[in-house]
Amino acid sequence: MSGRKDDDAVAIQNEASRRGVGKIDASIASAPCDADSVPELIKDISQAQGQANLTNGREARLQLLGKARALVQALETPREVMLKHVGAETCSFFSVCLGIDIGHFKAMAQNDCSPKKVPEIASAVGFDTDGLQIQLTPYQGRILRHLEAMGHIAQTGPDEYAPNNFSKSLTIPIVADGYPFYRDVCIAPMLHLHKWYKTKSYATPTTGHDNPFTFGNTTALSMFEYMAASPTYMEQFNHHMGGYRLGRPAWFHRSVYPALPDLLNNVPDIEDPVVLVDIGGNRGHDLENFLASNSWPPNYSRRSTDAKFILQDQQAVLDDAPSSLDMRITKMPHDFFTPQPVHGARAYYLHHILHDWPDEWCEVIVNQIKGAMKPGYSRLLINEHVIPPKNANWEVTYLDLYMMTLFGSRERTEHEWRALLEEKCGLKIINIYNPGNGVEALIECEVSV
Repeated sequence: MSGRKDDDAVAIQNEASRRGVGKIDASIASAPCDADSVPELIKDISQAQGQANLTNGREARLQLLGKARALVQALETPREVMLKHVGAETCSFFSVCLGIDIGHFKAMAQNDCSPKKVPEIASAVGFDTDGLQIQLTPYQGRILRHLEAMGHIAQTGPDEYAPNNFSKSLTIPIVADGYPFYRDVCIAPMLHLHKWYKTKSYATPTTGHDNPFTFGNTTALSMFEYMAASPTYMEQFNHHMGGYRLGRPAWFHRSVYPALPDLLNNVPDIEDPVVLVDIGGNRGHDLENFLASNSWPPNYSRRSTDAKFILQDQQAVLDDAPSSLDMRITKMPHDFFTPQPVHGARAYYLHHILHDWPDEWCEVIVNQIKGAMKPGYSRLLINEHVIPPKNANWEVTYLDLYMMTLFGSRERTEHEWRALLEEKCGLKIINIYNPGNGVEALIECEVSV
């Protein structure tokens, strides 16, 4: 057996030499990735565990989670990471997708989420149970077995499973719908990413109509046009965005935008002042949450019912807004590539708009707003990620790659935001409030005078 291992090591070294890598000890592929950091990480986790409020303490939980991830990454071997990437995680994603399609997770949640045998789960989703107790079928037992191995469900006995919090959440559309959406719309562009880059001599995509998305899905439509042509995809996308926002601090939270009271205190005591224009605000969730938060400072001289809040989007999107929308919100059809019709508002708000577009189109969007802003008074609030110069969070980096692949756009660093907003658009950035940990920053701008 040891001779076989030696042969494998020689083969690995020969391949490395052939590729011009140089002499790398092949044994590192089966050794922990960072054994030296393990003792310190264990110490950090032990200290943090006693201090963490895992129910309500978001920051403490994220810090502990970061240390735990670092410990796992340090203990794993390169071989294990490789197999996880190419095998376990790939099969896990598609197993979850299949479970959603078939109805596994809804079936497991029946009868108060009690443990169920594979035949019972199969019967609940309408599959023939003949032979299931003897031979696990591809669509049932074998799928469930891998989901349990990955920690997505719990095994309570031989061929018997129960849901955990993750699999329970897969019965909720805002969590579940992201899986079929990414599988059917986003995976093909990623699978063909290398081919697109090769045909373009590895140039960065900069347009919505010629990028890995159009190449991988063999379409002339941009991502937005592609979704608009499919009610199913649009519904899944909107649900997924609801799941993306779940549990994240909103832009008006003091941890994100501590200057909000100053913004609101300076709204003039005039008839129906326009406080906030939510541009591309979809169905109004951000405005609704803001108005429900009672964020108005106690010394504000007017009642919030006297103020005006404008929700702007395409007419078809506004038509889909809930009928229960707060009465203080005025719906206004608007294309943000055209001049902003509301002049002199206290604030104009863009949430996850500019990251969908390359700089040249962002200039158009911002300049249309700039023309409506009152110098010295109006603010442009941009709720987007700001990538730090080091140790970027994975929630930002994966999104940046998807923006590149699907839209020909990007998440931006502070330097890139300043180049776009100040140098190209002539705005002045008052402050960038960046809470970190994968949460979107709040970039506050005014007209430069």
